[in-house]
Amino acid sequence: MGAIPDWLLRHQVLVEPFTGEGPYGPELGEQTLIRCFIDHKRRLVRNAEGAEVVSETTVIMPLDTVCPAGSRVIIGDRASTVITSARRDGGGLPVPDHLEVVLQ
Repeated sequence: MGAIPDWLLRHQVLVEPFTGEGPYGPELGEQTLIRCFIDHKRRLVRNAEGAEVVSETTVIMPLDTVCPAGSRVIIGDRASTVITSARRDGGGLPVPDHLEVVLQ
């Protein structure tokens, strides 16, 4: 199947990818408009340090999107920080390849 079908990408977000720590805190890359699918659902997830935190939203993006933990995702007028992201690559199986991004 390969890439996630365009008809599933019903929403749009702005992504500012985390690029590292600077002298004044997190540094973010250029803001990019990404087509995606948004699932507003509260759930308990683990962050990069292994602590349990509450996620309010999961965003499904194309697999080639750059959006690591610490990135900023803007949905409408609300900015959220990425708790974690996971590549869902089917390796040639008939499933949609995508990036799953979990937001605070």
